[in-house]
Amino acid sequence: MKRKVFGIVVSLLAIVAVLAGCGSNDEETTVKVGLNGSGIPIWEFIKEKAADEGINIELTEFSDYVRPNDALADGDIDLNAFQTVSYFDSFIEERDYDLVPIATTMIAPMGFYSEKIDDVGDVPGNAQIAVPQEATNLGRALLLAEQAGLITLEDGFDGNGDLSAIVENPKNIEFVPMVAAQTARVLPDVTGAIINNGVAVEAGFVPVQDAVFIEDDTATPYINIIAAQGDEKDKEAFQKIVDIYQTDEVEEYILEVYNESLIPTFVPLEQIGW
Repeated sequence: MKRKVFGIVVSLLAIVAVLAGCGSNDEETTVKVGLNGSGIPIWEFIKEKAADEGINIELTEFSDYVRPNDALADGDIDLNAFQTVSYFDSFIEERDYDLVPIATTMIAPMGFYSEKIDDVGDVPGNAQIAVPQEATNLGRALLLAEQAGLITLEDGFDGNGDLSAIVENPKNIEFVPMVAAQTARVLPDVTGAIINNGVAVEAGFVPVQDAVFIEDDTATPYINIIAAQGDEKDKEAFQKIVDIYQTDEVEEYILEVYNESLIPTFVPLEQIGW
């Protein structure tokens, strides 16, 4: 009788152990990620990969560039991935938020487009060039114009500023600031326009093919990032998501889905000032 009872106890303990093991394998960590529309396809792909690592990613879409950081600071989401490091640095300084980047992702290159010329060297004197008027976009556009050899900016210009930063304009170019979304629409009326990547894509352009002149991955301030709260940056689940994002498979997916118009850019945080 004792042997029978002992056998039953052993069997029960074995069953409990198996059930406990199943339970631990089925446990998932949920990570809420805030995005804007342009990043959804990438993160749907990453979400599938993360599920294999026991991470359930919930995607939250925002329609502006303010609420994703507010939501992250408030703890409504765990990560966000929608912004350049330049915008991020300016935003958290203004709001005094304890947020930090945990990884770099890509560059959505800004470009110079024209229906009238095929080479940036052919920009004529007294040309009109449309540029986005929003502060960070305008500064970025001016840096691109300088890189293209059209103007010279004041020493130390970091992308934060306006047209007053121009110190040399040998072709007497008139830069016409306007809402970013309008820059593609005015192309028939101007010599050219400096257009944000997303606006260009929405207008039917393939940036790497259609831009007369375009940023490359040396435009460090405009590398996009994944951000987290400062005291959560080292969470294991977050680092696993970073590892998934920065794989060759995800890089190839981004290039394919976006017709090589987004440049995967995986660099150390020190390279972007962190």
